[in-house]
Amino acid sequence: MLDVITIGRSSVDLYGAQVGGRLEDMASFRKYIGGSPTNMAAGTARLGLKSGLITRVGDEHMGRFIREQLIAEGVDVTGVKTDPERLTALVILGIRDQHQFPLIFYRENCADMALSEEDIDPAYIARTRCVTATGTHLSHPRTEAAVLKAVRLARENGAKTALDIDYRPNLWGLAGHGAGESRYIASEAVTKKLQSTLHLFDLIVGTEEEFHIAGGTTDTIAALRAVRAVSGATLVCKRGPMGAAAFEGDIPDNLDNGISGPGFPIDVFNVLGAGDGFMSGLLRGWLRDEDWVTSLTYANACGAFAVSRHGCTPAYPSWEELQFFLKRGIVTPALRHDAELEQIHWATTRKGKWPHMRVFAFDHRMQLEDMADQAGVPRERIGPFKSLCLRAAQRVADGQAGYGILCDGRLGREALYAAAGTGLWIGRPVERPGSRPLELEAELGLDYGTALAEWPVEHVVKVLCFYHPDDDAGLKARQEETVKRLAEAARRNNLELLLEIIASKAGPVDDTTTARVIERFYEIGVFPDWWKLEPLRSEAAWRNAVEAVSRNDPHTRGIVVLGLDAPIEELSASLGMAAAFDLVKGFAVGRTIFGDVARRWLAGEVGDEDAVTEMAEKYRMLCDIWDSVRTQGGQAS
Repeated sequence: MLDVITIGRSSVDLYGAQVGGRLEDMASFRKYIGGSPTNMAAGTARLGLKSGLITRVGDEHMGRFIREQLIAEGVDVTGVKTDPERLTALVILGIRDQHQFPLIFYRENCADMALSEEDIDPAYIARTRCVTATGTHLSHPRTEAAVLKAVRLARENGAKTALDIDYRPNLWGLAGHGAGESRYIASEAVTKKLQSTLHLFDLIVGTEEEFHIAGGTTDTIAALRAVRAVSGATLVCKRGPMGAAAFEGDIPDNLDNGISGPGFPIDVFNVLGAGDGFMSGLLRGWLRDEDWVTSLTYANACGAFAVSRHGCTPAYPSWEELQFFLKRGIVTPALRHDAELEQIHWATTRKGKWPHMRVFAFDHRMQLEDMADQAGVPRERIGPFKSLCLRAAQRVADGQAGYGILCDGRLGREALYAAAGTGLWIGRPVERPGSRPLELEAELGLDYGTALAEWPVEHVVKVLCFYHPDDDAGLKARQEETVKRLAEAARRNNLELLLEIIASKAGPVDDTTTARVIERFYEIGVFPDWWKLEPLRSEAAWRNAVEAVSRNDPHTRGIVVLGLDAPIEELSASLGMAAAFDLVKGFAVGRTIFGDVARRWLAGEVGDEDAVTEMAEKYRMLCDIWDSVRTQGGQAS
């Protein structure tokens, strides 16, 4: 069973990245999913509800983007139909200031406006406890018929029904293309249309202006009473910074006499999508049978998150984040500058799950350059060899989850680009090989953020730092500053970070060395999504390292073990020790797999297919070893 199915608009939002200027002057944009029902489907999924969406998308890249993003958010896409004739809707938006948020709807004969009764599967509706509709899809006879069919089927099944009035005058044909920001234009026709459907809903939600259009008057109390005259639904009137008021029965003379939850005084950054965040929180409470005060508290808090961040769906909180916020409270009114809150938001809304990590690492540059030089062949041969490594990785992965590669963009660019969209986890190094103090590849330049902006979002930034806790203060400070700058640049570009630490080549190590390094990086504010650690020499060393990570970041992706060119037998023993700890997700091994093959291939002693086969066999052997020791090891005692 699903908790809620939303129905209606689905679009790609292109948000201007520049803030404080005209939409005309914005030079770059961030791409998100959008449309109220789509936002709500993702928002409720983040809050732990089982949500689904009924809409249409185009048979093109943007339609696939929406579908993939919804799946990543945990939304059931059974009801998302692909329209072979129409394009996915598009919206261009900007943040002018705290009061102006220009937007342009590109919805001429778009896919979601072709939604029809035939798209409503009674068996799908029977799977949900609630159907939530939005007002826009009542604006056209075809989409209205689809919405009403879904709502009536839900009622026949005993499910709840909810309406977000979601009034956009230009989507009802009442304003021009340049008036996307307009929130209210009086219209008897729209009022009549809405009032003909209001009796079908158990919950109706809107701003004061939206109740004005539903009630046919700009007197809010009179408008609410007009809605009450045709509907027995619980009415929830959103009041901006004053929160919201719920009315289960007769409408009182003052909005303050409604049921309310606490408001959250925060800085307004972006109001677009705030209502969908509010609705997500409200549905979480309502569908989990919370009282109205609790439900409105969730709703107000989710709305506060939405107005504090860039974008609509990306701004909405996870359930863990919401609970943390409600317990701790506001530290800074500008929530997007609350480092602790932002870390929880990032860590609990990342896309994809990687409980197992079997990574073939062929991001080596210096070592392969040395091999090419020794073989007397041009270094240009390294790129084709890395493509063979990718073929070996894909052969072993065979489309299954839990496999990945490490590949660089300098010598292995063709392989790196070919790996895109294959389902492999992809890590990409940025350090200058062998550097200590840490230096980054010249291609990143001094402006890491601009350089990383060119990376696909599925690439994980990997940096290797030869760091020892007993290094002199100057060396430590220099390396820490580089990692801090890189971590911030990665986060600003929505890229995950893998921090690889090798202490043994920088000084003597004991059972506490790696744990001390981990603690230090957390202390300076670096929260890697992944840690890549050298094979530690004892169970105590592993325990200390794992506890250091868990204590500082309970939402970390985990740890992978590097190989250091160890023989398979030695590496097997190392993996066996690490596998006793659940936080260790797998390995990232390279030369153990490709080292000997690379030397012979570069020397012309082995052909392409034999090289791929040999590397695939070694990679598969390591995967089998890991799976075996993981199964046998389980949790450390």
